[in-house]
Amino acid sequence: MGQARRWTLEAAQQMFPEVRDRTERAVHQTESLIAERDALAEERPEREGLEERIQQAVQRWASEMEALGLAVKGLWLVDFDSGSGYYCWKWPEERLEYYHTYEEGLEGRIRIQ
Repeated sequence: MGQARRWTLEAAQQMFPEVRDRTERAVHQTESLIAERDALAEERPEREGLEERIQQAVQRWASEMEALGLAVKGLWLVDFDSGSGYYCWKWPEERLEYYHTYEEGLEGRIRIQ
């Protein structure tokens, strides 16, 4: 697991396009696998293999985000640790626009000025 790092807003914004691109690829791969799984009848043994591939795709994404120095806070949700709180991003937001303190979670985030 990657070590979380401290991010300036500028550094986080520079890394953001890569984070979004990697997340977009993972989301599309996962959605494709889910559609494939859901098209199968409940009793089909292939469903279990697809479920495992879905979980692997999500875990691979989370590992990539952690390797970049981000904190994974949920499915398609990452935080850039600023040292005093987090620059917060979740899929499918187009920009890194939010911040919240360590004490507040996603619900307490505010738009970066």
